[in-house]
Amino acid sequence: MKISGLRLLLVPIVALVIASCGTKKTEDVRREVTFVTTKGDITVQLFNETPLHRDNFLQHVQSGYFDSLLFHRVIADFMIQSGDSTSRHAAPDVLIADESDTATVQAEFRYPAIFHRRGMLAAARTGDDVNPTQASSAAQFYIVWGKTYNDSLLDKIDSTMFVWTHGRHHLDSVARAYYREHPGTPHLDGSYTVFGQVIAGLDVVDSIQSCPTDDNNRPIDDIRILKAMVIK
Repeated sequence: MKISGLRLLLVPIVALVIASCGTKKTEDVRREVTFVTTKGDITVQLFNETPLHRDNFLQHVQSGYFDSLLFHRVIADFMIQSGDSTSRHAAPDVLIADESDTATVQAEFRYPAIFHRRGMLAAARTGDDVNPTQASSAAQFYIVWGKTYNDSLLDKIDSTMFVWTHGRHHLDSVARAYYREHPGTPHLDGSYTVFGQVIAGLDVVDSIQSCPTDDNNRPIDDIRILKAMVIK
């Protein structure tokens, strides 16, 4: 009876081991979202290291929130921004104030492991004067374009921009080496949550960031997200 009982116990354990070997852990799967825009498609991959932002972003995509919104703020060699609900029906030449959506997500800084390289997806937010915890907007996001930096500019960023809520931090050596050779936005590191990256359509991001804009950084010709959808 003891042997029989032992065999019955082993069967489900072996089955569980076999099943787990053939199944990818949930935390290993990185979700992906495609934005169908009037300039082309952009696909982003979301980071599991920032679960609050990942889940919030997926919820907005699945609800259709981003559908028909504009890229309302575009700055060449810096970034492109969307997610403001008032942009959906904004008349031409109207200033979109970036203040319509007040819900926030707790900051999830993962610097220096994750920093503002070109193509990174990050959350916009209000300024430190009204937002000392540097919480993210639950709706507005930007995609980094950026530029390369010489040592003189990086020294200036290191000395003037890296004051975080929880103390002083310096520009990471790996990130610094990257920014000397590759484009990004180092002055935002450790102050804005990066939660994903572009994996397809970086040429579309380029076409958006280089478009003509008005004095308020709104594209002269509207660039719209036609549809956002989870593809993985």
